[in-house]
Amino acid sequence: MAAVVTESESEQSPLSDSSLSGRSINRSLRLAEKEKRKNEAEDPIVLALKYFAEVEADTPVIGNDELDRNLVLVETVAYRNGLSPEAISVMLEFAMSLKRAMNICVRVLKCLIPATVVPQEAVVRAVVWLNVGNLPISTQVLFIKWVLTIFDMIDGKDQLRAIYGFVFSFITEESLCPFICHLLYLLTRKESVRVFRVRKLLEVQSKLGRQPFLLHLLSLYKVFCPELVTLSIPSRMRSGFKNHISPWKSALTAVQKRKGLQVESSISLAFTVKDKTSSRKRKRRYLDLPTLSPATNKDAQTEQTSGRKVVPLAHIHTFAELLENIHHIELPAQMGSLLGSSLALQYLDCVQDESAILRLNFWLGCTLHEEFLFCSDGGGAQNSEEALQFLNKLLSAQQFLQEGFSSSDAFLYKFLNVWDGSLLRPEIFGLLSNIPVIPSLQIKSLLFEPLTQLFFTSSLFFKCGLIECLNSMLLKWLTWHSVYALEDDLDISLNSHTSINITLSGFKDSVMDLIHFAGHLASVGLQLESCHSLLLSFILDFYETVCDTFVKFGLPLMVMPPPGVFYPALFATDPVSVDRLAYIMHRYKVNLISAKTQEKTAETFHISQQTFHEFNHYVVVMVNCLWNSRMFHPSDDIQVGEELLLKSKVPEYWTSFDLIHHPAFVSYAVDFHQKCWPDGEDMDLNSIKHSKPWRWYLEYLFTQGFNGLKDFVQSNIRWKVKAGDGQGDTQQR
Repeated sequence: MAAVVTESESEQSPLSDSSLSGRSINRSLRLAEKEKRKNEAEDPIVLALKYFAEVEADTPVIGNDELDRNLVLVETVAYRNGLSPEAISVMLEFAMSLKRAMNICVRVLKCLIPATVVPQEAVVRAVVWLNVGNLPISTQVLFIKWVLTIFDMIDGKDQLRAIYGFVFSFITEESLCPFICHLLYLLTRKESVRVFRVRKLLEVQSKLGRQPFLLHLLSLYKVFCPELVTLSIPSRMRSGFKNHISPWKSALTAVQKRKGLQVESSISLAFTVKDKTSSRKRKRRYLDLPTLSPATNKDAQTEQTSGRKVVPLAHIHTFAELLENIHHIELPAQMGSLLGSSLALQYLDCVQDESAILRLNFWLGCTLHEEFLFCSDGGGAQNSEEALQFLNKLLSAQQFLQEGFSSSDAFLYKFLNVWDGSLLRPEIFGLLSNIPVIPSLQIKSLLFEPLTQLFFTSSLFFKCGLIECLNSMLLKWLTWHSVYALEDDLDISLNSHTSINITLSGFKDSVMDLIHFAGHLASVGLQLESCHSLLLSFILDFYETVCDTFVKFGLPLMVMPPPGVFYPALFATDPVSVDRLAYIMHRYKVNLISAKTQEKTAETFHISQQTFHEFNHYVVVMVNCLWNSRMFHPSDDIQVGEELLLKSKVPEYWTSFDLIHHPAFVSYAVDFHQKCWPDGEDMDLNSIKHSKPWRWYLEYLFTQGFNGLKDFVQSNIRWKVKAGDGQGDTQQR
């Protein structure tokens, strides 16, 4: 009977086992928590932090061995592993509340090396201590430098932005002003811009002069509220804020590298530029793009001051999520990380966030200047590979956005003056082709002068690459014109992220300068390279773009190629070049006829008569040369003395460049002659000039793929067959 278990007992048995198991787990947790508290109580760093948290205000500092011992312990841990957020709060509160012994305060501030993040509550409390008046200016400057250095590690910015006005009140302190401007720049949002703040900045500027830190803050204000800032901001200011010497950078880098983390803070040039006092010879260091990490290290949160939901961009993984949260995006800690994320670039393209573009331009400008313009030449293969990957990422981002960055443009204008023409040539040409329209008054000094020196002292392949780069640049300029030109006043925005406009007249002047510059390079380059067919091919690519500026892009501008390009193409030994020249002349005629038609209906539309004269002259030369066999006509540009021609002993020299005897087509004429008269013993190429063979010969050439020649003949030559057996009477249309 004792072995019999009733139904109720069997149901209660599992419950009893579960209860016993739960009590055992709770007991284990209590023991573990008790052991943890015991270990913490015995941990020296915990005891040291407890001392600084509980120390009384009037405790003597000088000669206090206990304080010195605990401070040394905190410094040791900070420089080795960094301080936890709780330790940062305790030590910062202690340092900022000191009334005397400022050397202790400086020691504490210098050892504030974060291990992970910095609580923004601690930073806000420390900023409030600035108004108490106990700290000397030098210590206040040191504190603001610390805030700027660890700014990206602060776990939130909403409380700091809530005291924006309090921080702004220190703008009048001359020693603090550069650092306060930098901090305000990082905290500024559109709602922060007010009329009284603009007036105060202008007042400070009247006292201190046009300082870069004031101009940068005013430029950001102008981005958000252009109607409040009427001051003219220089278009090419020194990028970013000065990179002041910071005692935390090397220590912070060492701590983060020791933990296997990527260095992410202002030390990687988030918003700073090179210190003038340091060496201009640098080696490339941090060319890897930062990872896309959130600024707050939290998921979606709500800002306390505005109640606005923010979603870190790093937590967006699909385009659908981006669209859903497009107005709640929080930018990452490192703006450079945007270049490596297609979703981040989508955000920039869709939202057109001016502050994000400005921050990204500052970061990019500093990186390009530091790692390319000011670096040493001996970077090694690894550094070259890093530079290649970095520039390819930048080019990929520009191609995605269909426009360049103003900071990369400013970098190129300086880099071209020191470039040897071989270092990272494809990438530099790629960046160069994305440069927006440059005003005619500046384009010569910024672009033409350095490129001219490089062109005439470099190899054939550099010349070909530069002509291709100029062709790509011209094509993008013309495309921007056709897309962004307004019907009202035909003003064009140089860049969708700037407010700089250029009139149609100014745009035409810049395009004309670019075409003339390329024509000059092409003419001299063909002479230097003995009319190399490869260089000529790239030059003809350029003029295929130039000849269609009106029909394809709607720009009322026609520029003919110079004689130094026209005649080498006409007398080229390869038929492809002659055929392409014929196509270009045909397209010129199509564009000029279309322009002439529109000129009759539009009063403001006008094509120079000189352009029509040059075109007609070139067509006459081509017809006389290729068709009428009237080479070296007195009206031609090429004048050769009669005696010299006779001394050459070339029979019928005036036919040397017609479609039969031209060096580019003579092989086709021989092949055609053999097909027409296979049994003929003597080869008389002049027999092709008879009526029927001539017509067959033209059809034979057209079937060989010379469509440009076909279009030119059909559009410029009228061919009337005589009653006799001659070639026929021709005239220009």
